[in-house]
Amino acid sequence: MVQFIKKWISGEVPSLQKLGVEVYPMGLGFVGIMGDTLPRSDHEAAARKALSFVRKKVKNGSYRLLILDEVNVAVSLGLIDVRDVLGFLKDRPPNLNVILTGRGAPAEFVEIADLVSEVREVKHPFSGGVKAKRGIEY
Repeated sequence: MVQFIKKWISGEVPSLQKLGVEVYPMGLGFVGIMGDTLPRSDHEAAARKALSFVRKKVKNGSYRLLILDEVNVAVSLGLIDVRDVLGFLKDRPPNLNVILTGRGAPAEFVEIADLVSEVREVKHPFSGGVKAKRGIEY
């Protein structure tokens, strides 16, 4: 799993690692919210670096499943171009299944996907001013 937004070990990571899942947090954190003071260009460079890392990591064809965590958000924020992700998907090894996560999947992703599911927020503590909790959100 390559994380496009997160830069820290989030709540799900220790459990995934116990199951043998490789997790690579490659983002620089929240973009433009929660006190983010980084230049947008830094977030864009991190997203490009993450996609480049993915291309190299899966090139030999030894992986069967790849999760691009929050890549939909990275695209919707304009950190990475939808065409670059589509290019990767087109050129990926034939035995590699890819899961794209995050809100606001671009129509281009929905169109080529075999399966599309949506998790809809009904209520979230952040909306009420509650900050993220260690072990849950990060």
